[in-house]
Amino acid sequence: MSAKKSPKDLRSYRWFGTSDMRSFGHRSRTLQMGYGRDEFMGKPVIGIINTWSDVNPCHLHLRDRAEAVKRGVWAAGGFPVEIPVMSVSEQYQKPTTMLYRNFLAMEAEESIRSHPLDGVVLLGGCDKSTPALVMGATSAGLPFIFVPAGPMLRGNWAGKTLGSGSDVWKYWAEKEAGNITEAQWNDMETGIARSFGTCMVMGTAATMMSHAEVLGLTLPGASAIPAADSAHPRMAAMAGKRIVEMVWDDLTPDKILTRKSFENALVVHMAVAGSTNAIIHLIAMAGRAGVPLTPDDFDAFSRKVPVIANIRPSGGFLMEDFYYAGGLPAMLKQLKSLLHTDAMTVTGKPLSHMIDLAQVYDADIIRPLDKPVSTENGLAVLRGNLAPGGCVIKPSAAEPRLLKHTGPALVFETYDEMSKAVNDETLDVTADHVMVLKNAGPVGGPGMPEWGMLPIPKKLLKQGVRDMLRISDARMSGTSYGACVLHVAPEAYVRGPLAAVKTGDLISVDVEARSISVNLTEAEIAARIAAWTPPDRDYPRGWGKMSAEHIRQADQGCDFDFLEGTAKIPEPEIH
Repeated sequence: MSAKKSPKDLRSYRWFGTSDMRSFGHRSRTLQMGYGRDEFMGKPVIGIINTWSDVNPCHLHLRDRAEAVKRGVWAAGGFPVEIPVMSVSEQYQKPTTMLYRNFLAMEAEESIRSHPLDGVVLLGGCDKSTPALVMGATSAGLPFIFVPAGPMLRGNWAGKTLGSGSDVWKYWAEKEAGNITEAQWNDMETGIARSFGTCMVMGTAATMMSHAEVLGLTLPGASAIPAADSAHPRMAAMAGKRIVEMVWDDLTPDKILTRKSFENALVVHMAVAGSTNAIIHLIAMAGRAGVPLTPDDFDAFSRKVPVIANIRPSGGFLMEDFYYAGGLPAMLKQLKSLLHTDAMTVTGKPLSHMIDLAQVYDADIIRPLDKPVSTENGLAVLRGNLAPGGCVIKPSAAEPRLLKHTGPALVFETYDEMSKAVNDETLDVTADHVMVLKNAGPVGGPGMPEWGMLPIPKKLLKQGVRDMLRISDARMSGTSYGACVLHVAPEAYVRGPLAAVKTGDLISVDVEARSISVNLTEAEIAARIAAWTPPDRDYPRGWGKMSAEHIRQADQGCDFDFLEGTAKIPEPEIH
């Protein structure tokens, strides 16, 4: 660790410490807000980047958590300033929050760079907020620590424990099959989400918060603390204290985010059977840190790391149970032989320090390596003439019979077309069909919506079918399950091979062989694409136009081409 900074070494000194007219203005305006000189002069200025919003139930408590962070910053001798940014509310923001992940990443980066900050506390947790905030803060380069929003409490309905997302899909299928009444469905609404916080299954939110912790960006154990638990504000206050120390120690993200830390995240991803969305987000996050990461890295780790976290949708428990069982530190203890334990963390100590202090309290929820929840891969990357850039499936969440399957395609050009068809009980479809949805990728969606868990046609639901092979260039919710092949790259809209598929074409998937193909020659694919016209997605202006022109494909992390890399941007001039 380098020598500690002095007050004159602080980045904020350029704003507050010099004797000129501009510094006079900065100091006088801070005094205008009611602060005394002794409260901010010569102290680390800590930015609290807050994604709180009244339309984001996952983050509803982050206004209060910001106050806890401030308490910690003040106690450690820092000066906290809260900066609001886009909330990316998974529930309400349309067409998809993925369209705005890079927006939040840019907003976070520029908010950090343009203000007189020495260190940063990031408040987030709902699906896209974790990767976006980490991407932006990594590019900004200042010391930062992440405070995860935490999972909500367990759901409860009719004596059953419910998991948000996962049980919605499950019971919706039962309702469509006629096994759940409208009254029961409506009653379930009151019990499935009982507190603020993120989804309490191992969906995208829990997956990305777990990744933030194993990457070394949170305090030990922070990712699984239930949002409503009193330990959560205590953790937030401790993060406020710790970031001040990180500033003095100059513990910047480049000292934490290394190849080793990202390989640790890959181990954890497979062990928790994490959301397929993480393959996109981790690639983008690693790119900001200058660490090359590809879908093939995910596939390689999936072959050697079993699923040991017994958490829905691949297991039986919820995140609250995982926390009581010891949380991520306890799971890392089980995975110790597979980890780079010398990787640095925001504590200023290596990952081994967290592991040594951890204990497993329930070995059914956090299994040892020799007694896994599933030996099926937590994630598999398939390639072939249908997806030369690759696509992903979550084998542990699919019916085994579908992991090697050939069937005729049932193709939909748009989501509306598909949605209408699945409700038609005269639809010509069997359980052996392979449902295909086009034009749902990064450009074609737009924004790659979570449409990939195509609903089972009502006709088949009534026959007892609960899973079938489905393929798209979309994503799916991390709370989802089923034999869904996702992230087909390149997407149909940019004239990838998926655009050529027609109803009746035979599609073959072999997860063990990591292959996916359609029974067409290269010439046939090329001819069909040449004659195909994609739907209109041409934005005349604004964010949609910028996104369409600059977003990368799924296998490259969906970052914008001009945001990638580690090139340093000069400090803002102050005149």
